[in-house]
Parts: sequence; C-alpha cells; structure tokens
Amino acid sequence: MKPLQGVRVLDLTQAYSGPFCTMHLADHGAEVIKVESLWGDQSRTWGPFKNGYSAYYSYINRNKKGICLDLKSEEGKEVLRRLIANSDVICENFRVGTFEKLGFSFEELKRINPRIIYGSISGFGLEGPLAKRPCYDIVAQAMSGLMSVTGYPDQDCVKCGPSFGDNYTGTYLALGICMALYQREKTGEGQRLDVAMLDTLFSVMENFIISYTVNGTVPTRMGNIDPGIAPFDSFHAKDGDFVMGCGTDRFWSDFCRIIDREDLLEDPRYQTNIDRCRNYLPDLKRDIEAWTREHELDEIEALITGAGIPFGRILDVRQAAELEQLRVRNMLWDVYDPGIGDAIRIPGSPIKMHGKGDQVQCAAPTLGQDNREILKAVAGYTDTEINALETAKVI
Repeated sequence: MKPLQGVRVLDLTQAYSGPFCTMHLADHGAEVIKVESLWGDQSRTWGPFKNGYSAYYSYINRNKKGICLDLKSEEGKEVLRRLIANSDVICENFRVGTFEKLGFSFEELKRINPRIIYGSISGFGLEGPLAKRPCYDIVAQAMSGLMSVTGYPDQDCVKCGPSFGDNYTGTYLALGICMALYQREKTGEGQRLDVAMLDTLFSVMENFIISYTVNGTVPTRMGNIDPGIAPFDSFHAKDGDFVMGCGTDRFWSDFCRIIDREDLLEDPRYQTNIDRCRNYLPDLKRDIEAWTREHELDEIEALITGAGIPFGRILDVRQAAELEQLRVRNMLWDVYDPGIGDAIRIPGSPIKMHGKGDQVQCAAPTLGQDNREILKAVAGYTDTEINALETAKVI
C-alpha cells in the first residue's frame, strides 16, 4: 500500500508546475484524475516529440487517469460538481480569478464538499498588485532575484536551465497538500492552499537574500563560486572539468596536502574561510588550477574523494542519464506510452520509501481516455447520460 492510497485528486492543472505537483501525489498512490479541456493540456504541444506525441506531457502526467470536459457549459460544470463531491483534493493553476468566474470559489467548493482541500498555483499569489498577471518560470526567475545572481560577472544574467519556478512550486504545493490532509485527519475540515512561483523562488534564494537584509549587501553574479565558502568552485583538469567544495578547515588542509602545497596553510591570506573567500580571486584559484591543469580527472577524483572532500565531474545530460549511481537508484523509469505507441524512459521519483514499490504504474492518459470509467464510478452517471454528454460535446 502506497502512502497516499485512498486519496482522490482532481487535477485541473496544465503546463508544468501543477502537473508536476500532482505527479508526486500520483507516484505515491493518490488516484489523480486529470481534467483537461476538449483540446487538451497545452503541454501536449511541447517537445520533445516521439511519433508526433509529446514525451514532455507523458513524463509529468504519468500514473494519472484522464477525462476531458467543457467547463464553460452548464453540463460540464455539473459533472465537475459531482466529481468534487467525491474527491479529497482539487488542484488548479488558472490565472487568478478564472476558477471563481466559472462558479467555483472556495466557498462554493466547501458547500459541495466541506472536506475538500483546494490547492492553487499562480505566478504571484492570490493577492497583491501583481496577482492577476500571467507568469511563466522565466518571469519568476527574473523577478525573484535568481537571474541576477546566475552566470558570470562579465556576462548577462541567465536563467537556470530547468524551470525551477515551476517544479519547486509544484513540489511545495504537493507538500502543502500532504500537510492539509494530515490536518484534516484531526479537524475534519478542508483547506485552501495558495502557492506562488515568485514566493517559491524568493524563499530558496539561500544566503543571497539575507546578505542584503542582514548586511545591506546586494549580491551579484559570481559564476560557480560560493560567496561564503572557498574553495568552492569549478576547475579545469587536463581532460575535463570538475567541481569541488572545501567547506571546512579540515577539507582545506587535506586538499593542500593532496596538491603538495602545505605552504598555503601558512599563508595569511588563506588562514580562515573568511580569508580564503576574500582572496579567492584571482590568487587562490590560480594556485589551485596550477595543479589541476597538470593532472587528469581520474587521478584528481581518486585523490580528492579519497580524502573525503566533496567532488563531482561536470557531466553532460547523456553522461548523467547513463550514470551507474542513478541506475542503482532507479531514477529512470521505462513505460509503454499508448499515445506514443512505444516505450519511453522518463525520470523517476527521488522520494524513496523503503519497502514500497518504486516504479511507474501507468503511462500518461490520452485525451479523454477514462471519460466513461470516471463518470460512472466517481460521478454516478449512467451510460445513457454519458452518451448524451458525448453527443453534446461536453466530454
């Protein structure tokens, strides 16, 4: 039995942030019913594609059931009301106010089902001067300060590669839903959850924000350097690049012995971590790379990891996907996708519960795949009524 088995989630989200949230819930046992418009989730048009079908959509909508529904019709709204009455959670990431305009305010949801947990993702939250603005990940990265500290100081700001504004926000909402389910066990009451992309990225800005609030310092781009630890950076070897972090004085002294530069331990510029941070560029990095550039990665890795110092080669996506450690951790799942008509390999769940199954259960649903099953089993419609909804193009 998976931890969320018995929990039913209505997933009205699309694109990335919301489906990523409900993917977590589905992976761990929740019955997630993906409710799409008649033309489908916008991510169905996003690459990469295989056989003309979106592998992107398949990845983040695995383990879900799917129906399509016209929520602008009164019949479609009635279908949704019946589904809400028999569900535990409803999630949406419409623009703020859209769901209310359709007639589904939190007050209405509570009237239908007092125990419902209503989670929403938006760019800027439910209140404030920017609440109704649309938002994509790159906007949240820009406005949270994240882009201003990403990249090298002599180059333009850049966004982080993956869409952290989406996936972090989705993960936060999944966490909030689990909290609300736990609270409901004690109180019997539902909950309204409001998670914003801008809030999320601002909250994970680590020491960059407190550098400003505590010391008045506005951090800038520093490449791969950590502003509070040195050496903590990427370095060149003879045959590739790697990263290393000496987060303690012991690591630092061990590293100096590895590179046969124990004289650095006596250098007043490098006595403490604060000293090393202050004098890292250009002096200390130049001293380190004078050694690393003369050695190959295999030798460097053996020496540094042998001393227990954190080390990692900089891998491309192919190398990461073929990494033995990730294979052992079951971080690539194989699933046959009926939309694609073939098996695909997708990232697995990083949440490992020992003794529990850790594998994809089913592929993402094709559009309207489970209309009849869900309308009968969850909403109580008869075959005749379902036929009428199909004829009216409600489903």
